[in-house]
Amino acid sequence: MVKKQYRFLNHLWNKESGLSGMLILLFIMHFVLIPIFGNYSSFMVITNIFWMLFLVAGIISLSKSKKQTFLFIIIPFLFILFGWLSVFIETPFVHLGDIVFTVLTFGLLIYLVLVKVFEPGPITEYRVIGSIVVYMILANLWSVIYLFIYEHIPGAFQITLPLFESNTLQANFLYFSYITITTTGYGDIFPLHPFARAMVQIEAIIGVLYPVILIGRLVSDANENNSKKKQKQ
Repeated sequence: MVKKQYRFLNHLWNKESGLSGMLILLFIMHFVLIPIFGNYSSFMVITNIFWMLFLVAGIISLSKSKKQTFLFIIIPFLFILFGWLSVFIETPFVHLGDIVFTVLTFGLLIYLVLVKVFEPGPITEYRVIGSIVVYMILANLWSVIYLFIYEHIPGAFQITLPLFESNTLQANFLYFSYITITTTGYGDIFPLHPFARAMVQIEAIIGVLYPVILIGRLVSDANENNSKKKQKQ
């Protein structure tokens, strides 16, 4: 069973069309699993394990050497380790290690997807899909940062939790992250602490600049590929 799952995850990384599979998985996770089933901790643990296997498959598939594979693969394992430690050991060091390796894990995942997006070859719709995947992972990353700030800096955010059974802080901050990165802003959740406001500002800037820079890069690569084809003809 595990081998079949690993083969499936490996296929997502090896094939360019796998980027669309990643997009579907993120849509299901962000807009179905977390909002509706986020309060089932065991269910979310299984989801996190799946994404860790997915990340490990990407590291093995895209790393250029065994040394690079080893260096990269340490990050998700330390992420899992500190995640478990934070459940049983309530110390600043453990919590700091947890958020640091969480951010590094998300950053590594973003890096690997961008490697697929900008790998040599023609610019296809799958590259655009990959850029959307990165955008959604960025929103997920910032939601984790906001949750950490909320839990460790009292009063950092003013938030009204809706009275729904499936409602969780994770779902609320994922929602807040999406309306921040898209610069929508409804005012039902807003930052009060200076550090929280700084993180919101950074995400808003990324939300504005990322599409512009990425689209410019993809268009530039597409023009370069077209000019090479004309020269060969």
